[in-house]
Amino acid sequence: MQPIIKTNIVQDPPADPSGLKQHEPGAKLDQGKIRAGLVLKGFSHALKSVSAVGTFGANKYSDNGWMDVENGINRYTDAMLRHMLEEFSGHDHDEETELLHAAHTAWNALAILELKLRKLS
Repeated sequence: MQPIIKTNIVQDPPADPSGLKQHEPGAKLDQGKIRAGLVLKGFSHALKSVSAVGTFGANKYSDNGWMDVENGINRYTDAMLRHMLEEFSGHDHDEETELLHAAHTAWNALAILELKLRKLS
């Protein structure tokens, strides 16, 4: 099952942002749809760092094994908070991975979000 994710930002029917009618050449009915490029391009450095955290975890444990961790939401919340505390205590990098605690925090936040969205589906 796919998670339930609200992606329609605008409630109006799909429209071409240039005002073209649906069947006119060059029309693309994407007004109001999510613009994933804003995240993927705009946060490319951060996402690469978060991906490094995910890769480290997959190598240490298993590919996508985090999805099946018992009581995952609570455990990843605790892990996220531990990384935040380390960063707030003046330690930028995780000793084991040598990656930024901020990247670990972001990875854990994404894991929590994913697990919550999967519960909704």
